[in-house]
Amino acid sequence: MGTVNGRTLNRAGVAIAALTALMVSLPADAAPQRPAEFAPSRETGEPIMAIVSIQGQRVTFYDAEGWIVRAPVSTGTKDRETPAGIFAVIEKDKDHHSTLYDDAWMPNMQRVTWNGLALHGGPLPGYAASHGCVRMPYDVAEKLFNKTRIGMRVIISPHDVEPVDFSHPSLFVPKQEAIDAVPVKAEALARQADEATKAAVAAKKAILTTQREATAAQATMRKYEYLQRSAAGALASAEKTLAAAKTDEARLKAENAKQKAAAKAEELRTQLEAARADAKAKQDAAIAAKAAIKTTEAKRVEAVKEAKAAKHALNPVSVFISRAAKKLYVRRPTRDRAPDGGEMFDTVLEVPVTIRDADKPIGTHVFTAMAHTQGALRWTAVTIDNGDDAKNALDRITIPQEVLDRIAPTVGPRSSIAISDEPLSRETNYRTEFVVVLSNQPQGGFANRPRTVAPDDDYQYGARSRYPRYWGGGGGFFPFFGGRF
Repeated sequence: MGTVNGRTLNRAGVAIAALTALMVSLPADAAPQRPAEFAPSRETGEPIMAIVSIQGQRVTFYDAEGWIVRAPVSTGTKDRETPAGIFAVIEKDKDHHSTLYDDAWMPNMQRVTWNGLALHGGPLPGYAASHGCVRMPYDVAEKLFNKTRIGMRVIISPHDVEPVDFSHPSLFVPKQEAIDAVPVKAEALARQADEATKAAVAAKKAILTTQREATAAQATMRKYEYLQRSAAGALASAEKTLAAAKTDEARLKAENAKQKAAAKAEELRTQLEAARADAKAKQDAAIAAKAAIKTTEAKRVEAVKEAKAAKHALNPVSVFISRAAKKLYVRRPTRDRAPDGGEMFDTVLEVPVTIRDADKPIGTHVFTAMAHTQGALRWTAVTIDNGDDAKNALDRITIPQEVLDRIAPTVGPRSSIAISDEPLSRETNYRTEFVVVLSNQPQGGFANRPRTVAPDDDYQYGARSRYPRYWGGGGGFFPFFGGRF
């Protein structure tokens, strides 16, 4: 027997009352935690995307054929909310420990922003409880860690959504002949880049010689200018002596001195003219060598750029279209390691885009090429924000022909086209895929995290410093924040 709120209850009543009190004390968004599910009866492939539902506190991973894992998660609490938007895995760490939160263990961490958001294993109380990250069951995080790759799309949605099969004339259609031509083109461009690099090196070596010769010629010219002035002075002095001579003997002696001074002055004048001509020729050669360096370096940069683009032409391509910026951006992963962590992403294109009814919301949609199918691609669509539906959103956009010519012929699975009313997040930089955050959703766990800019050092990556405050392509600039969690 027992007493609760002044009432006498038996043991069963006490137990029920205690359970009721416990349920009342849980947060309003707490829900019975469903176990993780794994796709039954089929061989699963590499995950292409993960969709996190903040409302459902659930994550679902998809391969080319459909869902492969569904698992409960715990997202950010009030004022530390997990931001809704479009992300991608940019770094993986099997045994990560937080530098912000008391060395907290974050096993099988898959980072999606450099300012501190990630998917990782963690405790799941059945409701939102993290500092902004997406906690997954420990065993699920471990099983998926070795299956995912850098660049895997991560969509964080305010509501429960799932990809649906989708087709539209604006979605890229690859050309097999273009795909087959990529290796040959890449090899040829690599050779051209190598030749351009050798020419640039030779030009830099050549200018050292021409600069030394120009400097020596200038010194010779200045020497003869000094000697010629001295000879002119000697001739003037001889002339004065001759004019002042009083006797025939003195005049004869002065005349001989004058003739010798005049001959010397003429000799030095001739030598000075030759030295000046030589100095000008050498200076012109040095100027030409400098111009050659600029030309060969420009050719080298362009050749290396084209060779790199050809090398990565079959990598998945990501296209982002922003109604806010009225721009279309194209990026590809390079598979190159950044010197300060993560992999690097190239900005391939950044061009203006025409959007019909540009003052009307278009929504946020992600179209993903899941697999090849009968010479084309099978696409899916995910919509995570209010606005037009996916079809109408694509109908309103005119993709520039330059993009279609450069990107469409070799596009392949895992490529994506994202459309949003939002601009690119400030977290987008050369070590991330596109980061797009829904501004109409809470994002405390994103906005409140420390953001620091590492100081520049002597390391140079091409023309960009190792830790650029701003980096961009085609006129766009993506601030870099190096905050870690």
